[in-house]
Amino acid sequence: MSQEIERKFLVRGDSYKAMAYGKKRIKQGYICSERGRTVRVRIQNGEGYLTIKGPSDVAGMSRYEWEHPLSLQEAEELMKLCEPGMIDKTRYLVRCGTHVFEVDEFYGDNEGLVVAEVELGSEDEPFDRPSFLGEEVTGQIKYYNSFLMKSPYCKWSENLPENCQNKG
Repeated sequence: MSQEIERKFLVRGDSYKAMAYGKKRIKQGYICSERGRTVRVRIQNGEGYLTIKGPSDVAGMSRYEWEHPLSLQEAEELMKLCEPGMIDKTRYLVRCGTHVFEVDEFYGDNEGLVVAEVELGSEDEPFDRPSFLGEEVTGQIKYYNSFLMKSPYCKWSENLPENCQNKG
């Protein structure tokens, strides 16, 4: 079993793009997106992955994660089984100190949302904070990808109307 420990933040500005040493386009869907258990299919840079995640701890920082590589064909076939809604984003990789921040810029109905995650070895592990980090949203379910699939950022009442023009 693998334990994932991460913290999540909103992102200010777009300085992360110039700081990134790599990026990849990601499309993902969910075969199961129940609270406490998700089964995700992901395609990134022509490769497929199947990921199973368990429930988060009380702080929303730690949870079980299992991931297995798939062929592109297998991933495309499994995408047909996914629930309605798809996550489409570019992930930028940014080094800061001894950590790598994954900065996700979302598209489609989640356009305008940019979040950064950092994986840690323990919940109390210190880390350097890049200048683009904004408010911490660790444990806030509405920022989970499985939630964004069902309740996209553009539909949140606090984002109307400027972020949702022509979104219906």
